[in-house]
Amino acid sequence: MEWLDAATDDFDAYVAQRRGEQIRWGVPSTLFWYVSGEHYLGTLVVRQRLTPELAEAGGHVGYHVVRPWRRQGHATRMLAAGLAECSRLGLDRVLLTCDADNEPSRRVIRANGGVPDGRMHGEDRFWITLEAARS
Repeated sequence: MEWLDAATDDFDAYVAQRRGEQIRWGVPSTLFWYVSGEHYLGTLVVRQRLTPELAEAGGHVGYHVVRPWRRQGHATRMLAAGLAECSRLGLDRVLLTCDADNEPSRRVIRANGGVPDGRMHGEDRFWITLEAARS
């Protein structure tokens, strides 16, 4: 995900590259940019459904916080907002995946109600039931 860190170097170029993209990974997706004032914090993507590929790796929601803003709770809040968007879209259950060695991401997913569902292709899998996430 180094290309997302590059957004901090030239955010205007990043926006120009992403503008107009409405379908990513072969499914309708929504891309949210998180900013604080003039600072780019990270990106959240919500995919409206799973392809066979996304069901193996990628899932419904992805997020990334750039280095200067990590370890401040942003990813946990971003994922919570992503789950609210998934609920608004009518999804009842959401799949998230992360690299097997990404302990910070596992903590974020678990903090938002993620239940482990094994490992596939080197990625840990988690399901979040949205009713459980809202309670």
